[in-house]
Amino acid sequence: MSAVDARLAELGLTLPAVVPPLAAYQPAVQSGVYVYTSGQLPMVDGKLPVTGKVGAEVTAEEAKELARTCALNALAAVKSVTGDLDRVARVVKVVGFVASASDFTGQPGVINGASELLAEVLGDKGVHARSAVGVAVLPLDSPVEVEIQVELTQA
Repeated sequence: MSAVDARLAELGLTLPAVVPPLAAYQPAVQSGVYVYTSGQLPMVDGKLPVTGKVGAEVTAEEAKELARTCALNALAAVKSVTGDLDRVARVVKVVGFVASASDFTGQPGVINGASELLAEVLGDKGVHARSAVGVAVLPLDSPVEVEIQVELTQA
């Protein structure tokens, strides 16, 4: 068992199966020592547990948990390309999108769910640069979507 797999188990987490693409793209692509994930929705067993706008139908706390699920799905996508999350040298960048009610301004707090999960799982390697963006709507009426870019150790 890899160190990251052991840490996931210690946290009571398991990597889900990679969410199949909803359109014409790959869940993750490697270019040199970098892996870029596509936007990951908070899919659980092939479906969204909650839909709607944050600040209206979805609370900020619910959305923060959904962002954690997005980050876990992103790690699964990275592992599908690398075969081993121990190859992650660091998470370089996280971009989080929050489908927001017009008066909701707590996007950074929502995306903290993803950032905190990455730090819990990867330690210092999970600390990253980040953008948290409010948007009108996301695919399938998802409240959140997260993409990550990671740097790999030299093989």
